[in-house]
Amino acid sequence: MQRYESLVIGLGAMGAATVYQLAKAGVKVAGIDRHHPPHTFGSSHGDTRITRLSVGEGAQYVPIVRNSHRIWRELEALSGEALFEQSGLLVLTSRDDFDPSDESDFTLRTIGLARTYGIDHEVLDATQIRQRFPQFAQVVDSAIGYYEPEGGFVRPERCIDVQLKLAEQHGATLYKGETVTEIQSDEHGVTVTTDRRTLQADKLVVSAGNWMGGLLSTPFDRLLSVYPQRLFWFELEPGVDLVGKSPTYILTHGQGEEGIHYGFPALPGEGSLKIATAQYHTPSTPETLDRTVSAAQERQMYEQQVQGRIAGVTAKVVKSAVCAYTVTPDHHFIIDEHPTLQHTLVASPCSGHGFKHSAALGEAFAQWCIQGASDLDLSSFSLKRFASR
Repeated sequence: MQRYESLVIGLGAMGAATVYQLAKAGVKVAGIDRHHPPHTFGSSHGDTRITRLSVGEGAQYVPIVRNSHRIWRELEALSGEALFEQSGLLVLTSRDDFDPSDESDFTLRTIGLARTYGIDHEVLDATQIRQRFPQFAQVVDSAIGYYEPEGGFVRPERCIDVQLKLAEQHGATLYKGETVTEIQSDEHGVTVTTDRRTLQADKLVVSAGNWMGGLLSTPFDRLLSVYPQRLFWFELEPGVDLVGKSPTYILTHGQGEEGIHYGFPALPGEGSLKIATAQYHTPSTPETLDRTVSAAQERQMYEQQVQGRIAGVTAKVVKSAVCAYTVTPDHHFIIDEHPTLQHTLVASPCSGHGFKHSAALGEAFAQWCIQGASDLDLSSFSLKRFASR
């Protein structure tokens, strides 16, 4: 029976980062994944993921993403791969009923956090938005924008691949295509059984994403819901010149989840814009997730989110994909020691906004394995907040 100092279950965004950081620190570590990462069965694919320093979801995320930006650059220097593109980030609200005193507005929350934490940014009015970003020529006169020059996007598949390769170079063992069937613990450590082998370790990090609820059972099966997310790449109009002129963006144009979408820059040679929404109306499971995108869904996405809002984009979808978000009741992370399994850290799930934080969280989880605590304050992600559920 092989014994390690640390084991990591799940090698997506969080797991790949954790294995890399542990291996880099000289820890004897192994990672396990039921598929062959980077893969398309979880949450960490789709070419691009937004990153931003002013995280409108909450102040607790700001120090995490700062560390991630540092680590992405370190990984680029080590690997020679382009992982982090500072295309600039535009967060904007363009709706007729915009209330500048509405503290729940995502753009206003983003501006407030940037001011509090000294994040470099500009606040733009409708005229400035139209002049600088031609695809938003149709914003309403009351529109307000937040522009963060250090924001942009990361490449999820590349980030995972680079970290796993570097982890192996530092001596990590990766067990791919193996499904964990049982986890046990006692005062001496943890024992993890897969469909191929049994492994032991002093510490265990579980970052299994969509599979977390089924793997860990109570209370996680009650707290975690899996939702399919459909991503769309819309073809650009002939002759339109958006390459180098379009930022990563988040646009609020109405009420609720249907009133907001996000998108990415027009990239050289692609001839399209990737646009998507966060969708929380059809819960599923990893086994039953519908991974298809219908023509009706393509039309609905164009008509509800793109038409009349994003200039230079046709209704033709040249590519689509489906990933899945694992979501907690309050849409914030769960990062805490398991309530009954000893020596075990439950890492995330990310509720749809985790990839930008993954590099830094991997570093923090490695610190937990090595020294029993992380340098980052992760107390706001404790399980205790769900005690009444």
